[in-house]
Amino acid sequence: MPNTRKGSLASFSLLQSLIRQTYRFPLPRTYHRDMNISAMLKFSPFVSKSLGLGVAFFWLTLAVSQVNAQEKVAIEKNSKKPLSVLLVTGGCCHDYDFQSKALQLAAKERGVLVEWTIVNQGGKGTKAMIDLYKKPNWQEGFDVVIHNECFADTDDTDYIRSITKPHFEGTNAVVIHCAMHTYRSASIDDWREFLGVTSRHHEHQSRYPITVVQKDHPIMKDFPVDSKSAMDELYIIEKVWPATTVLATSKSEKTGEEQPVYWTNQYGKGRVFGTTYGHSNDTFSDKAFLNAVVNGIVWAAGK
Repeated sequence: MPNTRKGSLASFSLLQSLIRQTYRFPLPRTYHRDMNISAMLKFSPFVSKSLGLGVAFFWLTLAVSQVNAQEKVAIEKNSKKPLSVLLVTGGCCHDYDFQSKALQLAAKERGVLVEWTIVNQGGKGTKAMIDLYKKPNWQEGFDVVIHNECFADTDDTDYIRSITKPHFEGTNAVVIHCAMHTYRSASIDDWREFLGVTSRHHEHQSRYPITVVQKDHPIMKDFPVDSKSAMDELYIIEKVWPATTVLATSKSEKTGEEQPVYWTNQYGKGRVFGTTYGHSNDTFSDKAFLNAVVNGIVWAAGK
């Protein structure tokens, strides 16, 4: 149960102070600081006789309403349900154990309550159909699914649609880095439309300047000005899908073209936040990146 004793004492002190300042006489010794609201109400005849029924009722109502408000805040704070997040990792080219731990720590440091379910399947190759997605209703019970897997050569249509269909029906998502090249060999566009962008290759690693183009968006609200990425790859975006809103871009050092690096997408009923950054452990140690991803988790969950 939430602790509302401090709230009760604070409101009693306010009542005590207001009576003393306004009417210049002390409350009796029996009306002490440890009285809770029930005791205050039982004692109300004294206040009524001393100040008049109307004035006493006003002050008591004020004190009770303040404690009720404080109790409500305390209850909401203590009963806040954590987000249920499924993190899917595995495949080629990245340190998924480090990245998974970094995300968990970042959410904790930000005070975002998360119940994590982490699935690392498919080995370290570029082609796999993992067991998770073969289960009926694999997405049930999760507020957000984070896709941080890397299987570029998997191209089975039914398998891919077993993943995208729940998202289209309302399962929210965060997609990171190599998720954009996952199922790259597929002939269908379902996964790419879900992501919100189409990408098939990336440029070299560098510390790319990041330009925020949606400064008021809740995901980017605390993103530092004149920020640069950690040492990371720049994904080249061939297509931005119609329901996508680009939040930030980085410029190619080869062509000078701006490439989306943070964005949101509406895929059917599902909310999607995406970033192409996330290759290196340096990126998963970068505060600006981690804050954006945590903000993206909260945003995708609709919180």
